[in-house]
Amino acid sequence: MSGLVDALLIVAVVVVVIVRQFRASRLDTDRRWWILPGILAVVALREPGLLDAHHHTASALVLGAELIVGVAMGAGWAWTTRIWVEPDGAVWSRSTKASALVWGVGIALRVGLFALGAVLGVHQDSSALLLALAATLLVRSGVLTRRVSALHGAAAARGAAYGDDVPRSAWDVPRSAWKERV
Repeated sequence: MSGLVDALLIVAVVVVVIVRQFRASRLDTDRRWWILPGILAVVALREPGLLDAHHHTASALVLGAELIVGVAMGAGWAWTTRIWVEPDGAVWSRSTKASALVWGVGIALRVGLFALGAVLGVHQDSSALLLALAATLLVRSGVLTRRVSALHGAAAARGAAYGDDVPRSAWDVPRSAWKERV
């Protein structure tokens, strides 16, 4: 794939993922959450320009740092995402302002790594960025899935709670935001 197509694919995936995560969305923990990161990783790994042939060690170090940033970014994003369980058992999520901060820091670190690679003379292909994005999405999805399973376990241990049978308002306000009036 050409560099332009890779860059457009990366931008499209990032835009879709970010836009979708900043509005409340229902999580489906039964789906195969690893498919999109797997596809992105396969596309990245099949490209021959992942490592620079002339600067093999420096290229591998920059790629390793890129993957570490991707993993840290995925974990930070997952832990700053708000998740909740509705009375019907549906699990919802929404990224927070802290999630946006994680994205901002991650992007800044990636720009810094790109600049470091340029200073070292390492040719950097977009496949490294695509692989790091796959790592970010894989770690985020994995951590969210574990958080949801822990949340379901805590909800099942708690049993029914006061107000579980109260009908929802028309504005779909999360139950945790309601205040009881006496």
